[in-house]
Amino acid sequence: MSFSTLSRRARRVRELYAELETKRGGRPWTRAELAQGFVGDVGDLMKLLMAKDGRRPAAQLDAKLAHEFGDCLWCLLVLAEASGVDLEAAFLGTMDELERRLQPRRVRARRRTRTARTPRARRG
Repeated sequence: MSFSTLSRRARRVRELYAELETKRGGRPWTRAELAQGFVGDVGDLMKLLMAKDGRRPAAQLDAKLAHEFGDCLWCLLVLAEASGVDLEAAFLGTMDELERRLQPRRVRARRRTRTARTPRARRG
């Protein structure tokens, strides 16, 4: 599934939620309220990851974990759109930047490793 298809689907579900929120509370959630919901989803995800590491009990862990990752992705897509951010472009740009930043470090680390293994000539 393409990123644009994910975004369209997230937008459609957000519109359904906005209708429900309007019926229940008189208006759709604000961007800040959506972000608060995202924080709650991340907290739920954290608890499930702790369970995956054996630090908490959880039944049907893999299904719950997959669901929570889906919730978090949905919320990121919705928040990005609500903030006028092209999330696909932002992600690709960030990955490009990180790769550029990290690539020289990896090369320097390899050079240091080779240098460290090479015996130094003794001066007489």
